[in-house]
Amino acid sequence: MPNRRRIIAMAFLGAALLAGPQATVATPQPADLVLTGGRVYTADHARTMAAAIAVRDGKLVYVGADAGASAYVGPNTRVEPLAGRLVLPGLFDSHLHPAGIVDLDVCDLKSEGRSLIAMTAFVRDCIDRYKIRDGDWVIVRQWNFSNGNEPDGLHSTLRAALDLATTRHPVVLVGNDGHHGAFNSVALARAADASGKIVGYSKATLAGSLREFSNFVGVDADGEPNGTVNEDARRRMAVPSMLSVDFREMMKAPERVTERLNSVGITGILEAALSPETVELYDTLAKTGTLSVRATLAQYFDPDTNLTADGSPDWDRMVSAAKLLRAKYASDPLLRANVVKLFADGVLEGNPFAVPPTLPEVATIRPYLQPIFGNGKDGHFGVTGYVDTAAPLCVEVRAHADRYAGGAAAGAFLKEHGFHPGQCRISMGELQHTRPVIMEFVKRFHMAGFAVHIHAIGDMPIRTAVDAIEAARAADGVSTTHDALAHVQLVHPDDVARIGRDRLYLAFTYAWAYTDPQYDLSVVPFFDRVTGGDYAALHPVDGYYERNAYPVKSLRDAGAVLVAGSDAPVDTHDPRPFVNMAAAVLRSMPGQPPLNARESVTIRDVIDAYTISGARYLERDAETGSLETGKSADFIVLDRDILALADSGKADDIRNTKVLGTWFMGREVYRRPH
Repeated sequence: MPNRRRIIAMAFLGAALLAGPQATVATPQPADLVLTGGRVYTADHARTMAAAIAVRDGKLVYVGADAGASAYVGPNTRVEPLAGRLVLPGLFDSHLHPAGIVDLDVCDLKSEGRSLIAMTAFVRDCIDRYKIRDGDWVIVRQWNFSNGNEPDGLHSTLRAALDLATTRHPVVLVGNDGHHGAFNSVALARAADASGKIVGYSKATLAGSLREFSNFVGVDADGEPNGTVNEDARRRMAVPSMLSVDFREMMKAPERVTERLNSVGITGILEAALSPETVELYDTLAKTGTLSVRATLAQYFDPDTNLTADGSPDWDRMVSAAKLLRAKYASDPLLRANVVKLFADGVLEGNPFAVPPTLPEVATIRPYLQPIFGNGKDGHFGVTGYVDTAAPLCVEVRAHADRYAGGAAAGAFLKEHGFHPGQCRISMGELQHTRPVIMEFVKRFHMAGFAVHIHAIGDMPIRTAVDAIEAARAADGVSTTHDALAHVQLVHPDDVARIGRDRLYLAFTYAWAYTDPQYDLSVVPFFDRVTGGDYAALHPVDGYYERNAYPVKSLRDAGAVLVAGSDAPVDTHDPRPFVNMAAAVLRSMPGQPPLNARESVTIRDVIDAYTISGARYLERDAETGSLETGKSADFIVLDRDILALADSGKADDIRNTKVLGTWFMGREVYRRPH
């Protein structure tokens, strides 16, 4: 039998002789940029680590060891030693509102919790500082609706506090979540009914012409508005659009938007609710050559305001408008408009300081509990008991509500029974739109070839959103559309498997998955029977909220795809990707215990959410999202190794990470000042 090794060797020799000079390995063309001596997390399928990269004409031509990079160095090559620094692909923020991330000189609470007495002083100062004329709106940004707001003798409600600040101006505190608001009496008096007649928000109109908004307007013990007005109920007062007011100032230097994004390492985004004004922003950035991110624009159409003459949603007009904008950017290398945005709900918080306590307004699978709040034996504010809404007393109150509606009657009831008669109410909240409208919205846009990006916070809106996506996919026969849910705060266990099976993309704001006593008091007692107000009381291990809040790991394990969305300027103007990464790993903020630590994911999971998975969600993964040869040279250099920090149990330091440099399409678009 012939020697097999000899035959193979001779075959290779013959091939080499036949190939002649062409068999020599060609010397690579010099690169424009070579970075060496680093730790490069490529985010490829194997999560490969490299040491060096080379860039030519905006593309990666080499990713590998230092030794191989030297072949790409020519006389005009810029060589930068990384000195061990960590390099990541450019980050994708898959849910934010870029027009709001620029710091402007405006009246801004910066999400700092303040007591009502401090709020009065702050608003007065804003009026003086900005010389706001009598009759003009006082718009206060970034109001923290869940922290602070403690009442006192003179300031029993937000309305009272704002009335003490001014009776010459309408005042609005704009919630830092975009869903809450607080108003003074001048503003409340401006509310109009469906015909446009000014009737004002009052106990009478909330039972009459403005009844449809009664779940979104907080009331005091007498049934009069206490100043809190949320969601679409705010529109009735013709509040000027904060975006419109600030947009003019921001457009004086629109490049500040991309400068801020690049400064924190972001090179790809989903604009989470495109308006006509923000179209101008992107067009201006593109025209001036300052669009240093890839942007997918989620077009926003409100089916409750885009109506036909008979009052039904004008589907044809909305879909046609969406198609026109999609076509406008069809050949644009950086801009796309192939996604539409829908709100399935608002936000999940109630108000424990109100009398009666304001219930959350989001639709829920089971009725909200009715907690009784007050100072416990330890003197701290918390839950002291619960109303039995099924008891004969509450049945009587609901059957004869008019008997207990007056201030004197309600006060007497409160004194006798220890809770307000309004707490006999049984509520399961509301969807942002009716279920048929949500189902039809998703179907219509799916049939037109759009993916949907759905704001869904609570368990029932999440279930409804999944129902709508599954029905739309069945209707158009396409099961691979890149549909996403944003925020995903509370998921019923039955829906985890469905979301995974459908391979939905989940734009978590990981920095929201933490514990905070004041915030938790506004949510947990409405879902779980608890006593007190400290961490142990508000986070029972077997509690419905504790087990099912931000179930990141469970959803990942079920097959859902994790992406990341800051939702800036909600909470803060800063997109803060590394704060989000730290929170995804730790499920906590400094000084606080974790929120259900079992739902923690690894640092590599969340980096992938910000890189390759974000690129895949926005259908950019063929060109970017990982550091592989042939892809766009979009990458960032960090001041610390977040992989090593997480691996050594120091993940808390990840939140302090700074970006030293950002490259987009091979061009350096940000360098941190020394």
